[in-house]
Amino acid sequence: MALRDFARVRPDLPLNPFDLAGFANLIVLDFDKVQGLSETAREHLLGPASEAWSGGACTLPNGMKLVILNPNHGPARTKATLMEEICHVFLAHQPNRLSVVTKDERGKVMNRDYRKADEEEAYGVGAAALVPYASLKRFLLQGKTGRDIAAHFRVSRELVEYRMKVTHLWREYKDFR
Repeated sequence: MALRDFARVRPDLPLNPFDLAGFANLIVLDFDKVQGLSETAREHLLGPASEAWSGGACTLPNGMKLVILNPNHGPARTKATLMEEICHVFLAHQPNRLSVVTKDERGKVMNRDYRKADEEEAYGVGAAALVPYASLKRFLLQGKTGRDIAAHFRVSRELVEYRMKVTHLWREYKDFR
């Protein structure tokens, strides 16, 4: 709720993470504007590897963070991804690092440090900011479907269902159906 208060958005209205990005010192860069990426890498990221990444962030020398979102993902998934990156900042998570773990005949293979607890916390807080509990419960009591709620908050049905499950409203929802 603090993120919504900060953004001056009522709990029953959609929250647009793009409006919050600047407050988190995030610069959201369109993937098409990324320079220095080989055509092979670009094709791989947007082709076979497209489902393996939603977005990425790195810290610039001036302390701001640059975020690149996967352009193949729809607006609902993009919002959730950006909200997660914003939450990493507001929760003061330490950035993951990339490190070379192996080299093969094609070049370097990179791996990133991964803190599962930080990722889960950032996603959970971001989802709660996008779909607040009180509004979610009220909509469920009004008989709204997960799809209706998702359309209202401009997020995916999967994110709404995730919120129902973690807030223990899932059984209540299923009982209404």
